[in-house]
Amino acid sequence: METFFYPDETAWPDILRRPEMDQENLGALVRDIFNRIRLEGDKALLDYTERYDGYTPERLEISREEMEEALAKASVPLKNAMDTAMDNIRKFHKAQQGIEPVVETTPGVTCWRESRPIDSVGLYIPGGTAPLFSSVLMLAVPAAIAGCREVILCSPGDEKGKIAPEILYAAGLAGVQRIFRIGGAQAIAAMALGTETVPRVDKIFGPGNQYVTAAKQWAQQTGTAIDIPAGPSEVLVIADDSARPAWVAADLLSQAEHGPDSQVVLVTWSEKLAAEVEKAVKQQLKGLPRREIASRSLQHGKIILCRDDREAVKISNIYAPEHLILSVMQPEKMLRGIRHAGSVFLGHYTPESAGDYASGTNHTLPTNGYARVFGGVSLDSYLKKMTVQKITPEGLNNIGPAIMTMAEAEGLAGHAEAVRKRRNGEAMPVGRWERMK
Repeated sequence: METFFYPDETAWPDILRRPEMDQENLGALVRDIFNRIRLEGDKALLDYTERYDGYTPERLEISREEMEEALAKASVPLKNAMDTAMDNIRKFHKAQQGIEPVVETTPGVTCWRESRPIDSVGLYIPGGTAPLFSSVLMLAVPAAIAGCREVILCSPGDEKGKIAPEILYAAGLAGVQRIFRIGGAQAIAAMALGTETVPRVDKIFGPGNQYVTAAKQWAQQTGTAIDIPAGPSEVLVIADDSARPAWVAADLLSQAEHGPDSQVVLVTWSEKLAAEVEKAVKQQLKGLPRREIASRSLQHGKIILCRDDREAVKISNIYAPEHLILSVMQPEKMLRGIRHAGSVFLGHYTPESAGDYASGTNHTLPTNGYARVFGGVSLDSYLKKMTVQKITPEGLNNIGPAIMTMAEAEGLAGHAEAVRKRRNGEAMPVGRWERMK
């Protein structure tokens, strides 16, 4: 990790710059994948699966027998852990089912909003060296609470075409209806466009590498919505003298092990703590099973020495991290100044890994600075809001003049006439009006 000693504020944006990707070549590759799948459907999917994942599946969709096999393979401790996590995730997201107020904006004019679930959603779950079965729970549980009619899942298989049994078990637990052994940008394209086997969905959710992220952004051009721009994982830790170096180091490594393109940042005004954390990172890295991946990630990690806690908050807001850990004596006080973060972890006993698995909050969060304008996945991500208004004759008399005046000023006489005819015409029979109320 590179250390910066009390840099001037003008240098912060350059120091906090994320690792850059070759967007031009990436975009061209993703465009070609979408075009082939649009034209060739399943044939293109099978070709890409053989090319990128090293196997040719007999069938793209997971069978009932494979699901039953996964249920048998899952260990009892893991099943119990998933039950705990799912229970907390369900509690947190179910609590987001608020009742919309009915507002009388003018006597006789009432307005409100109603929620409706998105009909069909597709979940993408990375496989590879770290099959993220926890992401299945994070994405499928709120979809079930929202009432989405169709929930499908895509995830890459291993060299034999097998999806990790933990992913299949979590999918069955959370109510996913159909599962396909497809990974990468081609999985996103299949869900966005539809093929002979994979149904087209209305919205795509889930994390992934740079190819998946680019494909999700391309999917929006096909009319398919996405959750949020969620690329390589990142964490920023603000720590003071009260923090334990070993704990801070563990938090940094927990993100570095996600992938070589993940980024970790420590901001502190204690030179002693910075030195001790750097030493602890090196020590803990030796015993980490994914130390090679974490080592590559740490090459673009940062330690920033700032002058005080106010500067630390400013630096964090410029970076807008996916995960922000406030490992300080008074985290609630510091939280008041935080404007941009995907998810915040307060105090010394709140590791980021709690949010990744079982505290209940969702771990699908905006990365690459998108926390300035996006929040993480929530129940609302699976819902759309319809506004509704209901007006009585009294209400139309109250707001009618304003409507007609504004419509005519904009040159839209038809709009004004729609109001005028109601106000000047014969009154509706009371019984008929009452039946409409």
